[in-house]
Amino acid sequence: MEENQQWYLMKHDDATIFGPVSFGQLRQWAEDAQISPLDKVSFDESTWIKAPMVPELGMDYLVEVSSDQYYGPTTLGAIREFLVIGEITPESYLTNCTDGIQRRVADFPELQPRREEEQPVRTSIRLSLQKRIRELEEALMDERRGREAAELRCERLEARLAENSAKHY
Repeated sequence: MEENQQWYLMKHDDATIFGPVSFGQLRQWAEDAQISPLDKVSFDESTWIKAPMVPELGMDYLVEVSSDQYYGPTTLGAIREFLVIGEITPESYLTNCTDGIQRRVADFPELQPRREEEQPVRTSIRLSLQKRIRELEEALMDERRGREAAELRCERLEARLAENSAKHY
């Protein structure tokens, strides 16, 4: 995948679309557990595929949440988040969907806790959405102010027209 190619993300739960973003940003969202296995991605906003179907996103792992409940496929970064918040334990099992191998979370060195200073700075989809909402609200207020000014000018012109029409009759 080209890192700068523009992509879009459609959230499964409410069909909200995020983007365009670079593929690198999309991959970071997947790594940060911001993309669910049911979300869809597109590079043209007309052809949508489920995010795990894009191999470069690394959504290769199925998490055994309980003996009869699974989550995924998802990324190791998402699994790390589940581990940190206590959704799973080091004894939980992961299945690599690409090769079918099942291992315990504790057997993945990359899932061991990181020191605080090694934690990456994350860009949250929700924070990006909040920023976009603020931008749209500001644009809407500018449009409203413009409309109100135009309506006032129109009222003044209509009053002048009425005044001039009255003078000529």
